[in-house]
Amino acid sequence: MRKNYRRAVTQAPTRIYRTNKAITASEVRLLDEGNEHIGVVKIEEALQRATDKELDLVEIEPKANPPVCKIMDHGKLKYTQEKELRKQKAKQKKVEVKGVRLSLRIGEHDLDMRLSQAQRFLEHNDKVRIEMVLRGRERQRGDLARIIIQQFIEGLKSRIAGTIAVDSPVTAQGGRLNTIIGLKK
Repeated sequence: MRKNYRRAVTQAPTRIYRTNKAITASEVRLLDEGNEHIGVVKIEEALQRATDKELDLVEIEPKANPPVCKIMDHGKLKYTQEKELRKQKAKQKKVEVKGVRLSLRIGEHDLDMRLSQAQRFLEHNDKVRIEMVLRGRERQRGDLARIIIQQFIEGLKSRIAGTIAVDSPVTAQGGRLNTIIGLKK
């Protein structure tokens, strides 16, 4: 039976704040809702001040000695954190790797079509994987395959206004040659 292994999706870690009764320190450095420093007080007094104002006591710096706590609305803090994460995610641009496959006996028209495809991919800020599969006796002509790939890259450089960067050099794996190119930023 075949197992599918997927790469874990990494997400920006959200900070978890301890609130109210979850705070374990006996004394805390207290800030009020206006960021005014009150001083070092017992945890019971800090909790009482927070409940009097109908707010939460949030531990914002647990590693300090004594820990720093602030009187604030914990729900509002979580909302603003989630909003920031959504903003950062919206600004990210996923760069895709699009593939163009060449062969050793490629015709002139087919090569021109692959060049226009690769040009379109690069103009959309995607990276392009140039791949050449060598079959049978073609495997003996690896040097010619590298020349064709280099000519393909030179043809792209003449078509595109920006400069092309070779992200990974031409690598041979069995009967397959690969390289990845993109636009320089």
